[in-house]
Amino acid sequence: MRRAVIATVEIVLFSILILATRCANYRDVFIGGNIYFTDADCYARMTRVRLCLEQPGLILRHHSFENFPAGTTPHTTAPFDYLIAALAVALKPITAQALEFAGALISPLLALLAGWFLWWWSRRERLAYRGGLLLLYGLSPILVHGMALGRPDHQSLLLCLIVVALCAEWTLPSIDPKGVGTAVTQPTEKSARPGFQRFVQHWSLVSGASWGLALWVSLYEPLLLLAALIVSQILFARKTFLAWPRPIGWALCGGILLIALVLEQRLPVWPQNSQLFSNWASTIGELRQVSPTDSIWLRWTGLLLIPLPALLWIALRKTRTMPAFLAVLLAATFALTIWQARWAYFFVMIFALGLPACLGVFRNRIAGWIVLAISLFPILTDWDERLWPGESQNALKLERRAEAIAWRQAASQIDGPFLAPWWWSPAVAFWSGQPGVAGSSHEALPGTEQSAKFFLSADSEAAKAILLKNKVAWVFAYDADRIILNSSAILAVSPPENPLGRVLDRTPSRAPPFLELVAQNSAAKLFRVHFFQEKENFPR
Repeated sequence: MRRAVIATVEIVLFSILILATRCANYRDVFIGGNIYFTDADCYARMTRVRLCLEQPGLILRHHSFENFPAGTTPHTTAPFDYLIAALAVALKPITAQALEFAGALISPLLALLAGWFLWWWSRRERLAYRGGLLLLYGLSPILVHGMALGRPDHQSLLLCLIVVALCAEWTLPSIDPKGVGTAVTQPTEKSARPGFQRFVQHWSLVSGASWGLALWVSLYEPLLLLAALIVSQILFARKTFLAWPRPIGWALCGGILLIALVLEQRLPVWPQNSQLFSNWASTIGELRQVSPTDSIWLRWTGLLLIPLPALLWIALRKTRTMPAFLAVLLAATFALTIWQARWAYFFVMIFALGLPACLGVFRNRIAGWIVLAISLFPILTDWDERLWPGESQNALKLERRAEAIAWRQAASQIDGPFLAPWWWSPAVAFWSGQPGVAGSSHEALPGTEQSAKFFLSADSEAAKAILLKNKVAWVFAYDADRIILNSSAILAVSPPENPLGRVLDRTPSRAPPFLELVAQNSAAKLFRVHFFQEKENFPR
């Protein structure tokens, strides 16, 4: 009875922590009776989900709502689309905004499910200092961002699936012929028993299914993580990694991947214009490099990151409380995060899984918990700044909310293809149901390049040619400084003295004769393109 009460209190408090941190941004999501998403990619995802709800069973292999009129062959896949769609169907009896609510809630719900699994798995494995794992999972700002309210991004589903896959791989008994790693079970009579074989088979299936679904969702991060896992397991746990019934799980993984290829009928395509992609990537936060000396690392993981190499060495060689593959993945994702910040989600998740083993180095439990509490100080400092921002940060938040409302109002007035700054295009496409020239994905870079050239153009005839080529009916003007700075970075050119982006924003009365100002508000100005004659019907 006592154990049941403790377990109940644990899971309730842990669930509250997960939801409180993931939903701390609710004021930026629920604004004026409407729902707004955190990133441009989220609006593109929600446009996909809306199309799936309108045509059940649709596998969306082409985007007509970005890079108009050519469209794109997207890297996004069906599983996350239909997960959100299923939640939207479940919410229909409760709210008239079922689609938007589903998009807002899906990532926190996935965070909750992954958290419950971690709580159950760590309790089942009787990990020492399992509280450190749960606290870091609940509090780390980068994990919170990856699974935040109003962020329907497939990263949240990937994190959930990879957590399950890594825990399953840890749970599976392994023989360590080189004496490196933990969770090591030496072969005994027990390993020949049918019950033991069923245990291995069940966890093999869990691992295989998780990796297979993760690869279906994305052939980027899961593919590199799985490759690193396979290499490290072959090096350090070859016998059991390849022994029966482990191949059943890998067969399931392959089967899921085969189904994915048959249904999706496409593979991710790397951008053809590498220079344009590099220029664009330099403007994307998730694709920037993270210096090893950047203080952001400590805000993500806490102070224990500093002695991590020594703690890993002791955990692997002396206390043997960590599997070798986890250390390999930790080192790999650290290096990948230095290259691209988007890998931080996986680095911190793997760091959290290894945290109990690192804390296990401290024999005195009180000392270990004191060290953990001190190590969380940078994370708590980050939360202090988030929950009680200064005046400048507060003003910036209010400005962003006002801009979102204004852009939504402007988007509701258009009835044809549009050209807008690329980071606003997915939102306008979602709100209006109309296709945009630019987009937030790398597949939409040709359209993004066209929009940048338009806003930097100093020649009205060149601007007109861009609008004619892309069959544009509406043009959105925005803050000239931001548009010019971003467009210059994408094209890697210096802006002219008086580009069109500045004319449309600062002196709209001097706009070219083919652009008529029809509406404006605090954030955007809307121009109708007059020479556009042919009206077409585009899918919403």
